[in-house]
Amino acid sequence: MLRALVFDFDGLILDTETPRYEAWREIFAEHGCELPLAEWIRVIGRAPGDHDPTEILQSCAGRPLDRGRILRDHERRENRRIAELSACPGVVDLIGEACAAGLALAVASSSDHPWVAGHLRRLGLHEAFAVISCASSEVAAKPAPDVYDLALRELGVTAAEAVAFEDSHHGVDAATAAGIACVAVPNRLTRTLAFPDAALRVDTLEGLDVSAIASLVERRTPRRVDARPQAKPARRRAEEDR
Repeated sequence: MLRALVFDFDGLILDTETPRYEAWREIFAEHGCELPLAEWIRVIGRAPGDHDPTEILQSCAGRPLDRGRILRDHERRENRRIAELSACPGVVDLIGEACAAGLALAVASSSDHPWVAGHLRRLGLHEAFAVISCASSEVAAKPAPDVYDLALRELGVTAAEAVAFEDSHHGVDAATAAGIACVAVPNRLTRTLAFPDAALRVDTLEGLDVSAIASLVERRTPRRVDARPQAKPARRRAEEDR
């Protein structure tokens, strides 16, 4: 029986991935360098601190750069773009239908809690989520399953009673490693990728209703797989929203 939905945030609820990449691509071009999309896709879904584009840029430019200034410049460009975004297609309707159906909702994200909670408030969606589970020093980022394990515990449901929504390979890997049936909803950057481990792939959440999602649980018993060796055990509750 379906009891809960667990949403990724970046690229799934709000397409922050595209403006993040576009801002870096602009900066690379201003230094006479290129940031291939294929290279960027490899890190989508992981914690922001897992990779530093300024290292790649400095290597490409072949000279020392003020990496702190570049990071601040990127943040300004990225935030300006993101501030203009609304929720991805179908997100608001699905959340509303799920709440009306009595399902529990959570976010499981590799980003930090202030980033996720702040944007959810801006979108008017914060109150819909009973749990916001984010990566931290004690909770490993995707593709480890920790943020999903934590979300399930906080919701009080089993993996077999939940369905996850993800836009990246790392996200799908994390959800399936936690034993949760996962719907792949690629963003503009990941739409050319195949998602063989997803229980379902859709181009958008528009038109996807709760009954269709519930059928994924009814016809499939998710299997828990071993987490990656580097995954840290999730030992604490999701951060309380302050």
